[in-house]
This record gives sequence, C-alpha cells and structure tokens, in this order.
Amino acid sequence: MRVVMFGYQTWGHRTLQALLDSEHDVVTVVTHPRSEHAYEKIWSDSVADLAEKHGIPVIIRNRPDDELLDRLKEVAPDIIVANNWRTWIPPEIYNLPVHGTLNIHDSLLPAYAGFSPLIWALINGEPEVGVTAHLMDEELDAGDIVVQRSVPVGPTDTSTDLFHRTVDLIAPVTTEALGLIASGQTEFTPQDRSRASFFHKRAEEDIRIDWNWPAEDLERLIRAQSAPYPSAFTFHKGQRLEVLSAVVSEGRYGGTPGRIFYREGNGVVIVAGADARTGRNHGLAITRVRTGDGRELPATEYFTSMGGYLTGRP
Repeated sequence: MRVVMFGYQTWGHRTLQALLDSEHDVVTVVTHPRSEHAYEKIWSDSVADLAEKHGIPVIIRNRPDDELLDRLKEVAPDIIVANNWRTWIPPEIYNLPVHGTLNIHDSLLPAYAGFSPLIWALINGEPEVGVTAHLMDEELDAGDIVVQRSVPVGPTDTSTDLFHRTVDLIAPVTTEALGLIASGQTEFTPQDRSRASFFHKRAEEDIRIDWNWPAEDLERLIRAQSAPYPSAFTFHKGQRLEVLSAVVSEGRYGGTPGRIFYREGNGVVIVAGADARTGRNHGLAITRVRTGDGRELPATEYFTSMGGYLTGRP
C-alpha cells in the first residue's frame, strides 16, 4: 500500500522505521517542527531526519491546512498511519485514503486516550499498559481497534521502563494492523465508550506533590516522574525540593500531611494522606532529593533533623 505517515518524536520515528522495513511504500511524511516544550524534548528522535535519509518527501506542519490537503491528494495514499501527531486531523484528511487513517496510540484504549498515557497509567496503579492501533474517526482516539498488545507493570517500574517496553511494541502492532487491512479485512473491534477516559498533557502543576495523597499514590508519582521526565517536587523552608526516589514506609505514621517525621531504613518518612490524623496510613519514605541549586543527595543527609513540614507552595 502507498502510505503517508504523520508522526513526531521517538514514537513517530519507530513507526516510520517499521513502515520502511515493511512491504509498504512510504510516499510522504508529515511531522511537527522541533519544540522546546519540556516533555517534547524527551524521546525526541527526528522523524524528519529519518525520512530525509531515505529520500522521502517531508512536510513540516504544526497542524493540517488546505495546502497540506492538496499535497496529500496529489500523492494519493492508500492509507495514512499516524503516531504521536499532536493536533487534530480533520475528516477531509483522515478519510482521504481508501483505507482511512490508522492511528497508533500508546495506551490500552479506550482507557487513557489523549496525552502522556504511560505516566497517568503508572500514577493510577494500572496493572498493564500497551499500544493500540485503531482506525481514526471524528472523536480523538475512539475508532475501532485493529490490533492491541499489552505489557505488565512491575512494582518498581518507572515511566522510562514502560516507555522502552511499549515503544518496542510499535513495529509489530503497526505491521500486523497494516497486514490485516491490506488483506481486505474491514470489520474491527468497536471501543466500549463506557470505559473511555481522556487525559490532558502533563504540566508543572501535575508534578507538584500533594501530601494529602496516600503514600502509595505518591510513590507511583515519583516513579512516573523519574528521569528523564521532570521530577516531582515539594517545598522545604520555602525552597523547591525535587524528590528523586522514595518508597512506601513499613510503619504507619499519624499526624498532619507533609510532616517530616522519622528516619526509617535509608529514608526519611513524610506523613501522607488526607486522613493521616487517624494513624492508619503508611508514610512516604523519601530516599533521594535534588535541591534548587542542582545538588543531589540522600534524604538522610539532606534532612539533618526531624520536624517541620514539606508544602505544596513556598
């Protein structure tokens, strides 16, 4: 099939490489310009560079426009394949090819449509994550599922671990889905919209630690925001403090959320949970931090004495 590929960052790069390795003919690539957004500089393999290396015409756009539509009509693709395209694709484009548009999304749709699905899924304690190839329709990430594959989430996994595990699914999911479509199959699995969820892009406010969260949720937040993602942060004595690693405490600690309370093992326990006053909660044992001036050190060295509070604001 003649394929036009829409994509960006490493997800798009892996998708394009899978197409180049397949029996299909990539006739044009559409990608975004480079971005300075914190999350878009992570996993930033260039789709444009890969396409140009293979002599494939590249169109740079932030969003589709009439000129792009005209150029796509000229190349007459049999199908469009999209992965990590960051803006809305209108129906006159996604319905242009005879086989429509196949979108590759890094979640187990219908859950976690939208943005940063791996991070949100890890924070929420999902037992598995994955990649879905689905046909595009008028609702974002809502079309019929062609192929879906999953991987388990382990108890110490970070978002980086899950990224590497799921990005390796892109090639087999893409090629299998294209094979089914090329074979003439047209009936696929409708999404159960009662199970759908849609998430926004991650931003500064999303990595601010709220000590009213249970320690179990905070521990997953720390893992979800591990390097190279921006670290979750709190404030100590008015100064920003990034939490690089933490575990759920063995003991249960009562009091006020955010209280710097007790040394346990290799960490310093912070009281956590909106109902911490009951004394039934585990705390978050912080093990490593980064200060505002960039110093990284064990929490037991940073917190030289117990007492005081970590807060969400200076």
